[in-house]
Amino acid sequence: MHRLVERLHPLCRSITGDGVRATLEIVDEYVPLRVHEVPTGTRVLDWTVPQEWNIRDAYVADSTGNRVVDFAASSLHVLGYSVPVSATMPLAELREHLHTLPDQPSWVPYRTSYYKPDWGFCLAQDTLDALPDGDYEVCVDSTLADGHLTYAEHVVPGRVTDEVIVSCHICHPALANDNMAGVAVAVFLARALAETTPYYTYRFVFAPGTIGAITWLARNAERIEQVKHGLVLACAGDPGDLTYKQSRRGDAEIDRVMRYVLAASERPHTVNEFTPYGYDERQYCSPGFDLGVGSLSRTPYAGYPEYHTSADNPDFVSPEALADTLAVCREAFGVLDRNRRYVNLSPYGEPQLGRRGLYDALGGRSDTKQAQMAMLWVLSLSDGEHGLLDVAERSGLPFDTVAAAADALHGAGLIKA
Repeated sequence: MHRLVERLHPLCRSITGDGVRATLEIVDEYVPLRVHEVPTGTRVLDWTVPQEWNIRDAYVADSTGNRVVDFAASSLHVLGYSVPVSATMPLAELREHLHTLPDQPSWVPYRTSYYKPDWGFCLAQDTLDALPDGDYEVCVDSTLADGHLTYAEHVVPGRVTDEVIVSCHICHPALANDNMAGVAVAVFLARALAETTPYYTYRFVFAPGTIGAITWLARNAERIEQVKHGLVLACAGDPGDLTYKQSRRGDAEIDRVMRYVLAASERPHTVNEFTPYGYDERQYCSPGFDLGVGSLSRTPYAGYPEYHTSADNPDFVSPEALADTLAVCREAFGVLDRNRRYVNLSPYGEPQLGRRGLYDALGGRSDTKQAQMAMLWVLSLSDGEHGLLDVAERSGLPFDTVAAAADALHGAGLIKA
């Protein structure tokens, strides 16, 4: 996962353009993608697909021709969606188009101007402070023209057509944690699920933030009822503790599962209420769709100093944090995928488990085994109203033990889904 982050990090991504396509081409090497191209001008809900932006070069050069700010060194150096510029101007005039972080003078900020024509450069405050007065050559060799918005999907087929969506934004240039770490975790989660036979169908969506998720929703509105659960992955590789942001509903099944898994794992973590600001969970949870989609991250957006700066580089992302985030996703989807409701087919009194080989034949013991206790709890709560997660929470038994008991009872013909 960390090597994938390193590969993806340098690419110049935006909400449209060849950088997005190059990113998806690399992801396609790991999991096969279906890539979608949506033309400029397409109406998507209350939005319109914008013009496509591409950039070849950009720089600020001093009077000797030395590039004091250079897009080739980092794609963060250019204001995202900058319109073409070729001019010479004094530093006093140029300053109006320069963006820095005075409180972090050695870092370069990430800034964009997607929907208002503008141009600019981002640089370290230390670099700006060292620039002498004089004239500077300014060049932004970019195009802003009709084209397409690009997003992609990868589907892991399940036993049913009901879907779980996993969504990642792919629009940020040269930012490792936000969100190439989320992409990397999603890719390896998809590969892990493909090695099993999941109950649900899992649809992975790799799309530009906001406009990409809105476009996906607009193009899938007629089949949105198939989406039963979802998770947005972002900022998945920093050293902070795990953070889960609940869906707008707050009691969606994914919310219950994530709360249970995080608590049962005894990992340090935080569970936050939904707010209509953040990543694309706010699009999936908008009231017209109201999907049960939460968001998993480590440190949330804007919660760490490196956020949206050049310090969010591959060194900031650790393999250990990526592995931990992936492990939690696998644990959560393992619970979600097996959280069935059952009906007890022998509900009048307790069925005789011993003659079915499901109970310890040695009577009189006081230390009822965990597996046997799980069977009794499953039988007790298999009324068509309670799922296995309800059983695990009420009994205090591990979910895996409860699920194994349900499998044994189902195999013996004592319960049915």
